[in-house]
Amino acid sequence: MNYTIRKLRHPDDYEDVAPLLNLIWSEPTTAERLQEDEEKIPPGQLHYNEDGQLMGWDRPKWVAEDERGQVVAYAIAWRAPWFTPGELVHTLVVHPDARGNGVGGALYATLLEWAKEVRASRLIDFIRESDEQSIAFAERRGYATERHSFESVLELKTFRFDEKLEASIADAERGGIRFVTLAEEPGEENERKLHELYKVTHFDIPGFTGDYPWFEEWKKWNLDPPGIRPEWIHIAKDGDRYVGVVALLHNEQTQAMYHEYTGMLPEYRGRRIALALKLLGIRSALASGAPYLKTHNDSMNAPMLRINRDLLGFRAEPGNYKMIREL
Repeated sequence: MNYTIRKLRHPDDYEDVAPLLNLIWSEPTTAERLQEDEEKIPPGQLHYNEDGQLMGWDRPKWVAEDERGQVVAYAIAWRAPWFTPGELVHTLVVHPDARGNGVGGALYATLLEWAKEVRASRLIDFIRESDEQSIAFAERRGYATERHSFESVLELKTFRFDEKLEASIADAERGGIRFVTLAEEPGEENERKLHELYKVTHFDIPGFTGDYPWFEEWKKWNLDPPGIRPEWIHIAKDGDRYVGVVALLHNEQTQAMYHEYTGMLPEYRGRRIALALKLLGIRSALASGAPYLKTHNDSMNAPMLRINRDLLGFRAEPGNYKMIREL
């Protein structure tokens, strides 16, 4: 195969890139969504800390074209200011018909050259656990598996509320907890309270590293996207304090819901408040007409896996390996 590697042309190439990403992503995307996301991100601004470690942000993108000018592969490397110093996350996908011809290796070499130029010290990729060919590709290049994230799906057409489970809502309320949605408590003051809850609880997620986005950046990605509505963000309150949250994301293509985030302050765990929030989220998903609800959980997050699979009936699906290469 004759192919050419070049920088991605924004936004023209997104029509070809979206189908490639849909080969590996859990939920499909569109060219329009990729363009919207890209326009939220300022131009790259990398720098180095006092120890010479890579800091700041950037997200270069490349594509490989065949002799007909058809995009057959795509790669992106990115970091955000809250990443651990030195880290770069990347994605590389080759159309199945173009595999085995050196396209992936050449595209990866281009990405790796850039990573070394900016003095990155660590590369991170997330690969579907069922994609043996891509896992082998990564291992040949020095990657090792660091973590395993499980995917789970709840078929809403057959879901039935269990009275014992649903009692968790009333039990929490009798214990002084009140459940609201962000639609019922709008405004920046409450959004900042929610941001603080996300920030505190994120550091308890197994495998989470780095810092956490500041309010304006967090809001851009957690409150403003078209697939998120304030009525789909369920909050547990103790007085005026936000102590727990469940947030859902709607996908226009599938009409399904993705369980974007669950967070609970440590001192409120063990009281089935998270279970109550998840049930309220399921109610929202059912009301929206979603055919299914999907989520991911780290393999080390046993309490959340127990809620999703053992109590709520989520079905196990192939998840992702977080694979690391030290440079």
